[in-house]
Amino acid sequence: MRHIISILLENEAGALSRVAGLFSARGYNIETLTVAPTEDLSLSRLTIVTSGSDEVIEQITKQLNKLIDVIKVVDLSEAAHIERELMLIKVRALGKDREEIKRLADIFRGRIIDVTESTYVIELTGSGSKLDAFIQAIDTDWILETVRTGVSGIGRGDRILKV
Repeated sequence: MRHIISILLENEAGALSRVAGLFSARGYNIETLTVAPTEDLSLSRLTIVTSGSDEVIEQITKQLNKLIDVIKVVDLSEAAHIERELMLIKVRALGKDREEIKRLADIFRGRIIDVTESTYVIELTGSGSKLDAFIQAIDTDWILETVRTGVSGIGRGDRILKV
């Protein structure tokens, strides 16, 4: 089962490495990883998407809580949450294809953020499945480059990850 684990940790050298090392040492795969400072610059929020049984995720959570840099760990998948991913995709846009690419970007609520004579760069945000659907909808011969951030997530309502 897919889990989104959100971690609040001290924003200092080596903290991310220790978290990633915990996963690799135990043979757990990280599907996506995003990290950035929070409103408190001494703290970072790390979001990891991984797969495993409830028992495996419970073990991961216990091990994460033992790390000195980790302040708090929450499995967002346990309750209502919002998740988003950002994708930048550079596509070949020539002749009559330019209009079709614009139409597809509009359908998926994407924005064309860079235009040249032969390319567009499109920005899309949404669930991973939405971004995957865009890639499937567009002619693969048009795709020149794709960059994705990985999942960022936040709990709904009163559920927060804060010290």
